[in-house]
Amino acid sequence: MNDNASTNNGLRVLFASPEVAPFAKTGGLADVAGSLPDALRRRGLDVSIALPCYRMVREGGFSLRPLLAGLRVPLGSDIFKCSVLQAQTKEGVPVYLFEREDLFDRPNLYATPEGDYYDNLERFAFFSRAVLLFLKETGSPVDVIHCHDWQTGLVPAFLKTVYGDDRLLGTASTIFTIHNIGYQGLFPREKLAVCGLPAGMFRMDGLEYWGQMSLLKAGIVYGDALTTVSPSYAREIQEPEFGLGMEGVLRKRSKDLYGILNGADYTVWSPDEDPEIPYPYNMDRVGDKAKNKEALLAETGLKDGLRNRPVLGMISRLSSQKGCDLLIQVMQDIVDLGAGVVILGSGEEKYQTLLQEASRRNPGAVSLRIGFDESLAHRIMAGADILLMPSLYEPCGLTQMYALKYGTVPLVRATGGLNDTIAAFDPETGQGNGFKFGPYRADAMMRAVRDAVRIYQDSASWRTLMRNGMRQDFSWDRSAQRYLDLYRGIVSSLGRGRASVR
Repeated sequence: MNDNASTNNGLRVLFASPEVAPFAKTGGLADVAGSLPDALRRRGLDVSIALPCYRMVREGGFSLRPLLAGLRVPLGSDIFKCSVLQAQTKEGVPVYLFEREDLFDRPNLYATPEGDYYDNLERFAFFSRAVLLFLKETGSPVDVIHCHDWQTGLVPAFLKTVYGDDRLLGTASTIFTIHNIGYQGLFPREKLAVCGLPAGMFRMDGLEYWGQMSLLKAGIVYGDALTTVSPSYAREIQEPEFGLGMEGVLRKRSKDLYGILNGADYTVWSPDEDPEIPYPYNMDRVGDKAKNKEALLAETGLKDGLRNRPVLGMISRLSSQKGCDLLIQVMQDIVDLGAGVVILGSGEEKYQTLLQEASRRNPGAVSLRIGFDESLAHRIMAGADILLMPSLYEPCGLTQMYALKYGTVPLVRATGGLNDTIAAFDPETGQGNGFKFGPYRADAMMRAVRDAVRIYQDSASWRTLMRNGMRQDFSWDRSAQRYLDLYRGIVSSLGRGRASVR
């Protein structure tokens, strides 16, 4: 840990996350766990990050240096050893990488196309405990451990039980962030012994969840404070429709639950400095966006006539959560309006197959790229006119924030963070930054698409709409301050922590 942070606000915070951009990423969690610590460091906080050392990290060309060897970590009745390597973020935040070849040297982070890795419980129980034992081994107390999603849900549980009386670890408070309550870390109850937790914790007010144990619930029950990634999502997950069985325990903890909107990293997503797009532009050169559109049409095989018609882009995991059911239902109607569609993503086989069929039926109007290509994602963002996010639910969403900065108008369903960040455009007043629909129905989505296509034909209104979005600032600055205030408040209210609270 850094003892010489310039002002450090009297706090030391360690992030524990299963993925962190740019080291290892499957989704938005990695963007948050990579960008928020940098924003906090800019505010003088002494912050660091713990992350498994996956194959993806090893092959990523990062500068890694050995820090600690032979760290002994209990797992069930055995002791496993691991090494700890160190890297850093672009802002200089230390990143501690926990290396154990048989657990983390794999082609994917959590699963193969056939399903989750069979030993995910062992992998992330090991990681959670290794993080704590690393702090003990190095004599590095922290005030707050900020845990992210089910993979780190055992950290608060360990601190409340196994290490509750530990002289060094017992001073740490925990914040547990729920990025997506749909991922709950469910395992057979017999696995509790592997974790090294007391058997009595398998109960309704502990880790038990419909006869299984849930690592997500462990974080919810034992975390000192809870956050999720938008104000709307914090309310939604306390209701049956979106709580997915966790709404009861969340309502019990409602006074400790905070909805803090994620931020966008404009050092990566900014059209005037984006090395991935052929024609950088900004609000003063917004006309250059059309050149990016022409380049995108050529790259994706969309017909040249779409230069003067709206192109709708979707950059997403292909799943029911992301609204693929609706998109498939309305695809032909969108094409019949004279619009084009370009999609980048991968996911559930049935959606990949149905979208491939739609692309074959509509050559030159629908373009699909299965997989993920970060560079192409930037070019779609710069070249499309409209970004589609018709999500069934969306805890926060970052893509719509990026789209606004690129003058690519979001069309979203009014849920979670999409509802918090997108205001419906009113051509009479010139206010608003996108298009929204409420009911999760194909007809509701098509009404929004028709509105968007109609307004697109009014160049003056469309330019106003683009500029409204480009002016907005969803950078991490405001949200980072809210997290900093939360760290201070939780340490102060619990009377714990190794540092004075200013």
